[in-house]
Amino acid sequence: MSAVSEMPIAVCQLGLQPYEQVFAAMKDYTESRTEQSPDQLWVVQHPPVFTQGQAGKAEHLLMPGDIPVLKVDRGGQVTYHGPGQMVVYTLVDLKRAGLNVRELVSAIELSLITLLASYGIAAEIRDKAPGVYVGDAKIASLGLRIRRGRSYHGLAFNVDVALEPFQRINPCGYRGLQMTRLKDLLSDSDMPTWQVLERQLINELVRRFGPGGAEQPRLKKQMWHYRNWAY
Repeated sequence: MSAVSEMPIAVCQLGLQPYEQVFAAMKDYTESRTEQSPDQLWVVQHPPVFTQGQAGKAEHLLMPGDIPVLKVDRGGQVTYHGPGQMVVYTLVDLKRAGLNVRELVSAIELSLITLLASYGIAAEIRDKAPGVYVGDAKIASLGLRIRRGRSYHGLAFNVDVALEPFQRINPCGYRGLQMTRLKDLLSDSDMPTWQVLERQLINELVRRFGPGGAEQPRLKKQMWHYRNWAY
């Protein structure tokens, strides 16, 4: 796998945003971007929502209750997003980055595995079940869409998100799949702040996708110029 793009990557912190708004902005950016448009990583949290992939089956929605269910155009089945889950949308031009789809998925998974290893947590991937697992439980989910050779959607990393909503679905279409979160794997004294964790994950992703830099995105709350941050 190689990431050969010389185009700067824009990193955008969006904070807590409604899923529909960010979803629409991702599609708009992907449709309107040109060969000169930078790849972007959008870091966001969402209010509680279930999202069902384009091949999603109703049987995996068990008891959604008061949490809305949205049909989206990514791959995969149903998952949950909520506060305390670090979502990173990867808007990447695959050809320019020197990646195929499998390599993009692997780059995202390896970024999370490397991050977790830095906290002494052994994580792994599974064949035919994208995502990152700690033991028998899933700590991060992946779902992507490729349009005109460019990716959108991305990863959802459980930091201190409420886990109860996952019991209302078959997460990612797997009956009985257990979910976990970083908060339950570390002591309070070892648990990083959200800001530190966010920067560590972005560092890992950018290291695999290309060099630093920034350009104003369509949807923004705060913008970084990527650097190798000191903690």
